[in-house]
Amino acid sequence: MNPLFSKILVDIARKRLEKKQVNNKPVTKRQLVPLVRVFQVELSHALKEYIFIAIGVFSAGFGLKGFLLPNHFIDGGATGISLLLEHVTSINLGYLLLLINLPFIYLGSKTIGKKFAIKSIIAITLLAIVVHFVNYPTITEDKLLIAVFGGFFLGLGIGMSMRGGSVIDGTEVLAIYLGRKLSLTIGDVLLLINIVIFSVGAYMLSIETALYAILTYLSAAKTVDFVVDGVEEYVGVTIISNKHEELRVMLTEKLRRACTIYAGKGGFGTYGASYDKDIIYTVVTRLEIAKLQTEIDKIDKKAFIIMGIVKDLKGGMIKRKPLQDQH
Repeated sequence: MNPLFSKILVDIARKRLEKKQVNNKPVTKRQLVPLVRVFQVELSHALKEYIFIAIGVFSAGFGLKGFLLPNHFIDGGATGISLLLEHVTSINLGYLLLLINLPFIYLGSKTIGKKFAIKSIIAITLLAIVVHFVNYPTITEDKLLIAVFGGFFLGLGIGMSMRGGSVIDGTEVLAIYLGRKLSLTIGDVLLLINIVIFSVGAYMLSIETALYAILTYLSAAKTVDFVVDGVEEYVGVTIISNKHEELRVMLTEKLRRACTIYAGKGGFGTYGASYDKDIIYTVVTRLEIAKLQTEIDKIDKKAFIIMGIVKDLKGGMIKRKPLQDQH
């Protein structure tokens, strides 16, 4: 880290500690080090998040002004509502994006947190400024390309903003809130909201425009999934077997995958007797599942296997371990 920057962090940490000191004892280095480390982590994460938000804003702006707006297309969510209102009023889209999203952001501050709401306000304000002032070129007039690629860049923008801990389309916040209240999934609530928007779009514009809007929404939604969850989707695999040691060796030496061993106890064993066993947990990609199942069956066809989608990963040994050089 830059020495000047480090000195600034140290000074900030020292002032904070001095305020908390009951007596006037000088702040020691041992007290400063952990606080400076916390500041470094917070700053690096904040910088990364705002870079994601900036990329998301410019990507969404490109999708809107390079594809959807010049060709009078609409999308789902708060952006779709803003586009519909822009068609029937003389209000600029930038202002509409802010006005339509404000109630959702207020709801987000109550249900998710103030930090999320502040970052979302910044992201939506930046998007409004980009839409109002940045002149993107009109890319194409082909309706299919507009629907697919307009949705792609809009979805990329939404996904990158979500990676940065904010939203540029507030209906996701409403979906989270209603999902908790009505015991529905977030996807179900978003689908219901967008059905209403597309129905209004079909009435106000045309059925053809509404159908292309659905295609735009599907393209955007799939892109968001790729950006948020990752193109290389991971699966968490839990294996319970009496041959746990053989399975561990197979995972670490043959498949070259790291794994975690849990100490387990069977609740219902053979003839009703409980028994101790090790439980294996590992993470693989979807493409490796078939091979993993084949190798497990070779060792124990009766092994109990639980699989679940892993939304995000950080740290640890995720990729395959390299083969050791043999001499």
